[in-house]
Amino acid sequence: MSGLRVVPIRRHGRELLHVCGTDGSDLAWYDRDDARVSLLHADRREDVLTALGPFLTGPVTVGPPPVPGPAELARLALHPDDDLAPNRPGEALLVALDRDPGRPGPRLRPDPRRRALAAEQATGAVLDGLDGAGWRALHSLPLPGGDRLHHLLIGPGGLYALHVLPARRQRVHIADPLVGLGRGEPRPLLRRVRADADRAAHALTAEVRPVLVLVDPAAVALTAEPRGLRVLTGGELAGLARLGGTLKPADVEALHALARDRGTWAGL
Repeated sequence: MSGLRVVPIRRHGRELLHVCGTDGSDLAWYDRDDARVSLLHADRREDVLTALGPFLTGPVTVGPPPVPGPAELARLALHPDDDLAPNRPGEALLVALDRDPGRPGPRLRPDPRRRALAAEQATGAVLDGLDGAGWRALHSLPLPGGDRLHHLLIGPGGLYALHVLPARRQRVHIADPLVGLGRGEPRPLLRRVRADADRAAHALTAEVRPVLVLVDPAAVALTAEPRGLRVLTGGELAGLARLGGTLKPADVEALHALARDRGTWAGL
């Protein structure tokens, strides 16, 4: 038994049957109206079709999710308030610090928001620099419930949801799903990183890969390579530009247009 679950979900006025893994992540969905099964993970094709077997009626097309077409993109003539593309790296932190700068003083510990902001700005600068290689970056994307995606990167090598961890001069210990920083108590950060990518995949109906970005760590210790997740230091980010073979330029622009719309994220 695969242990997969089939869950009906309404999106944009249509009922889709989502196939979920044992950890709750989306693997695929079935659109009866289009007679199409959209796979997020091609290697789970047989498991997905077995789970959907009782619900399939007649011939169906099975493959990766379709990229938004002209009809979908026509609705994306965005009001400036709904366009997330102008967001700066760390936009939410900049707004928070502007509203409440905190109390300065030599005896007080540095505001952790400022360390987080510097890390996101450094990461964002690298991602924006990939534009010439056909990549598009979006920053500080707001999610329902007060959460946000630190960065979303879309390009020839696919889609990546990046979570940034400031680690200046500290040793990072990773034992999936736990991440320990210096002498601090390890916490299950990789669960959040994966959950953010799953939420992005659900919103964009496309596979989104999770990435944890470590900014200026003294050293990184991995007990094992995390499942389905990349761990990169800031100096390794530019290497993403070498990835390709997944999305065509028109697909990149279509997905970027969809992702920059605030409304895309509102229903999560």
